[in-house]
Amino acid sequence: MYPDLTGKTAVVTGASSGLGHGIAQRFLQQEGMNVVVNYHSEKHRGAAQELADACNANGRTMAVVVQADISQEEGAQKLLDAALDTFGTVDVWVNNAGIESRYPTHELPLEEWEKVLAVNLTGVFLGSKAALARFVDTGTKGVIVNLSSVHEKVPWPTFAHYTASKGGVKLFSETIALEYAHLGIRVNCIAPGAIETPINAAKFADPKALAQTVKLVPMGTIGTVEQIAAAAAWLASDQSGYVTGQSLFVDGGMSLYPSFERGDG
Repeated sequence: MYPDLTGKTAVVTGASSGLGHGIAQRFLQQEGMNVVVNYHSEKHRGAAQELADACNANGRTMAVVVQADISQEEGAQKLLDAALDTFGTVDVWVNNAGIESRYPTHELPLEEWEKVLAVNLTGVFLGSKAALARFVDTGTKGVIVNLSSVHEKVPWPTFAHYTASKGGVKLFSETIALEYAHLGIRVNCIAPGAIETPINAAKFADPKALAQTVKLVPMGTIGTVEQIAAAAAWLASDQSGYVTGQSLFVDGGMSLYPSFERGDG
C-alpha cells in the first residue's frame, strides 16, 4: 500500500475485466483511491458495477462506472468529465483497454487492422491527451500508465496488428514522457507477459497450450492480474517518482530470449 495514493483519483479504461479490473480493484480496495471504472459495452457493465457497489458500500462514493468507447475522442472526454464531476480532479490515468485477434498477415483484413489500432493505440493517445490537457491546465504533476505488452519488444507472427499497436504505445509513451517531464508529469508503460486473464482463459485451459506458453517463460509460471496491479500501483505512487519514459516488463523473463537460457547458440 502506498499512503500517498489515498484519496487521489484515477481513470482506468477497460476496467470491467482482466488487467483493468484488477488495477481498479487494487486502487480502490488497497490504495483508498477514487476510480472512474470504464467499460465498453453493456455486456461488461455488470462486473464494473459490482466492483463499484462493493467499494461504495461504506456510504462514500469511491467509484463511478462509466460507459465509453475509448477509441473515440468523446469517449476520453466523457471519462475526464466523470472524474471531474464526481471527484473534482484526476491524478492518475491508466490506459488499459486493448484487444487482439489472430490472422496471417497476408490475410489480415484492413478493417481488423484498423479496429485493433483504434483501441490499442488511438485509445492510448486519446486518453493520454485528455489527461495531459488537464494536468497542464491545473499544474498537476500527474501520472499516466499505459498498458503495453511484452510484444512491444518481442515479434509475434500472425499478430502483426497487435504488435504494431504495442510498439506504437511504447514509443508514444517515451515521447510524451520526454515532452512533459519538465512539468513533473510522468508517463510509463507496463509490459505484461503471459498473464492469467479472461482473454487467455480458453488457451490456458488446454494443458498442451498452457505447457507451450510456460516453456516461453524462464520463471516457469503464468503471471497473475494482482502482479500487474501491484506494478500499476507502484508506478502511480511517489515511490516511483524518479521513473518516467520506461517500460516495466512484468513477464517472468519472457522478453529475455528464453531459447538462450542454457547458454546455447
